[in-house]
Amino acid sequence: MSDSTGKRNIVIIELAKEHGGESQWGYRRIHCGQIEAKGRTGQTAASGRGGFIGESISLQKRNEDALGKLTAVGLPKDLDWFSADCVQSYHEMGTPKTTAQVHPYQFTIAMARLAEDRGVKVVFGLVSDIDKSGGEVKSVTYKDQRTSENITTPATDVIVSAGPWTRRVYPPAPIAAMRAHSVTITPSRPISAYAIFTEISLPSDFGRKDTFLKSKRHHSKTVTPEIYARPNNEAYACGEGDRLVPLPETAADVETDDSRCQDIIDYVSSISDELRDGEVTVRQACYLPNVEAASGGPLIGKTGVKGLLLAAGHTCWGIQNGPGTGKLISEFVFDGKAKSANISSLDPRKVL
Repeated sequence: MSDSTGKRNIVIIELAKEHGGESQWGYRRIHCGQIEAKGRTGQTAASGRGGFIGESISLQKRNEDALGKLTAVGLPKDLDWFSADCVQSYHEMGTPKTTAQVHPYQFTIAMARLAEDRGVKVVFGLVSDIDKSGGEVKSVTYKDQRTSENITTPATDVIVSAGPWTRRVYPPAPIAAMRAHSVTITPSRPISAYAIFTEISLPSDFGRKDTFLKSKRHHSKTVTPEIYARPNNEAYACGEGDRLVPLPETAADVETDDSRCQDIIDYVSSISDELRDGEVTVRQACYLPNVEAASGGPLIGKTGVKGLLLAAGHTCWGIQNGPGTGKLISEFVFDGKAKSANISSLDPRKVL
């Protein structure tokens, strides 16, 4: 969405200013960078909700020698929650002038509530059919989650934006699902506001040797977990994707593989004492919507069926691109075309 980068950022900033984004959905300006590091073996990660593994806790303060090593590889002074013996290089990717974050769950819930305040009715249900006979949208049939009743609602405009479930709702959409795992950790001390992309070289003997969660699979020589410091002393870390488990019927049925979550914990623990000695609060998985087309994605706009619009395939950039996508789709509904940005390259009709 390069043509609409400015628009999506403006929308996010405006929403935060108008509706108290800092308190409502964790909006804040942050630094962003990439770290290349050499992981340590034998690191014991946090034990999970409700406690720590005592022998792993390091009470050593940062000494001058360690801080000097971090500075020597270009690490900013306030990015002091990585081991000086592990970090090999740091590259700045963004500053608080260009980079911000939100809490995904808090943000989406807040957007839904703001929409309800403006008169939108939110219904939870499972869509079974979109009547598009005659080449135009006529109705949507869904099973109401609360009553289990099958309901058909007349419609003139339908926006299909079901993430990885998009193909279930609209089969022609070339959207595939990939599972991704993540964890949240309360660090052993407060950490600075950075989003960090890592490239960690693992030692040949890397792997858990001290708990029942010892990894059951081979580790790559290089791994690339992402780490996001959040407000209220929380760190979010995510790992690689997989297609081992098919997309379930609903988000509530997503299967979490504890060993893959443990891999993420071990990877980030191998380069950060603060994360290693912290408390793991959440282990989770989700599915990302990927466009199966040479053009890539996302796909935003008309489908060729009158009244049927598509907004899907954002992969892991859905939160970043969501507000801009919403504005563009609203223009399709009310104005008949996108006016805020040139998104002709994202036209769904090119791949449907």
